[in-house]
Amino acid sequence: MSEDKEIESGQNQLEQIKKFTKIVADTGDFESIREFKPQDATTNPSLIYAATQKEKYVHLLDEVITDRKRSGLSGSEQIDDIIDHLLVKFGCEFLQIVPGRVSTETDARYSFDPEGAVRKARRLIELYEQKHIGRERVLIKIASTWEGILAAERLEKESIRCNMTLLFSLPQAVRAAEIRAQLISPFVGRIYDWYKAANKRDYAGAEDPGVQSVQEIYTYYKHFGYETEVMGASFRNVGQILELVGCDLLTISPELMKELSESRRPVERKLNPEKAKGAEVKRLELDEKKFRYLLNDNAMATEKTAEGIRKFIADMAKLEKFVGERMDH
Repeated sequence: MSEDKEIESGQNQLEQIKKFTKIVADTGDFESIREFKPQDATTNPSLIYAATQKEKYVHLLDEVITDRKRSGLSGSEQIDDIIDHLLVKFGCEFLQIVPGRVSTETDARYSFDPEGAVRKARRLIELYEQKHIGRERVLIKIASTWEGILAAERLEKESIRCNMTLLFSLPQAVRAAEIRAQLISPFVGRIYDWYKAANKRDYAGAEDPGVQSVQEIYTYYKHFGYETEVMGASFRNVGQILELVGCDLLTISPELMKELSESRRPVERKLNPEKAKGAEVKRLELDEKKFRYLLNDNAMATEKTAEGIRKFIADMAKLEKFVGERMDH
């Protein structure tokens, strides 16, 4: 039998990756989750808004509107209430399919407001618990600003697990690990986008700056024994995913999961905790001044964190507008 035949008869790439890394679905689409059987699921306002635009999912929003019209709230408070319930409804649907956890986003408008972020996170957890979903199955997504990480520090002490999102640099990752956030989501694709545009050239494989960022964070965490999980996110192509096999988790869109499931080429583990423990790594000492200075000094991380917050706020505004229109039907 030829070597090609041996590879052909083996597992597909998605199945191979699952041996080393937890796969997380990055989508608002339940059908793709059923198809690819990931461990966890993650959403954001953009994905939820996109899902509600589809005929097969808009009924979930209509059910929430019908149910919450009797809440006694009005105006923006009523719309906020409906969206909180909608996010949790999607989360509960995901949790019927995946064996693990679902990530649900706080409102990005609280990215610089620890009190607001804590209040919103507690509210979302309360709604999940009303649906008999334990807090161990929910991750609350908060932007990796100094204030967002402060909010996560308080929440983790209440056993509300946090997923630090919009993370683009080592200082953000180190600070998240120091406050014992459950999980971080470094955005591989958006880092790649920035460098591609800034340097007017493409990147592939191990030279991809987004891939390098996750490798650096993973190595730092495993070297110093931090328990915070690293979940590579925001992928542009399967090449980026294959360079990060061995990362704790990878959250992948249905399109890229499909592409991986259609290839039977062998997959090699690239990230390994034992190798990281033996690496030469300098510890980063951070207080608020140092954190802000280093983040400001990193043009990519500063611009991408700010842009990400603006985009999530814009998509939340679109969702609010759409909810208002559906209520008037």
